[in-house]
Amino acid sequence: MSNKIVKEILDWIYAIVLALVIAMVIHIFLIQPTRVSGESMEDTLHNGQYLIVTKWHHIMNEMPNYGQIVIIDSRVNRARTWVDDVEEPLMNYASVFNKAAQTNDVWVKRVIGRPGDVLEFKDGHVWRNGEQLQEPYTKDTIMNYTRSTPVTVPEGHVFVMGDNRNHSSDSRFIGPVPVDHVLGFVSYAI
Repeated sequence: MSNKIVKEILDWIYAIVLALVIAMVIHIFLIQPTRVSGESMEDTLHNGQYLIVTKWHHIMNEMPNYGQIVIIDSRVNRARTWVDDVEEPLMNYASVFNKAAQTNDVWVKRVIGRPGDVLEFKDGHVWRNGEQLQEPYTKDTIMNYTRSTPVTVPEGHVFVMGDNRNHSSDSRFIGPVPVDHVLGFVSYAI
């Protein structure tokens, strides 16, 4: 092989590696496309719908607001590290080509409670700090879930629920979510 061909191949490899590194930095720190998997956010979001997730809030460890739709790591009983932040986008890409690479640990949910809030689940509705929430985004008007004791959201955590309350795994089952497990905010749905 001539030096010209070798140089051309090396230039292409360099360009491809550089593009992949830039793409990874963007996806880890700024934005990431993803897809909804399941029915837990119906009628707001639907199975297979594409989402654009802003990641900057995760990097800055920002507390989401009430009603914000977020992406969470549902493994709330384990500490997250920077390795998780790198691995999650890689698995997201791999799942496009191979469904077996898709994990069930990343969920899309709505923020219902913030630190210090006292949540109650009674009369088919969610109550926050003694007031019934008005939630026009929920799929069903009555939630088939009650709890005899209130939940107080701890400092540094949020309480999240799916809009399809009767068909959602969420903080009612896994508990409050540490803010560092909020992976990003949904900024756009396609």
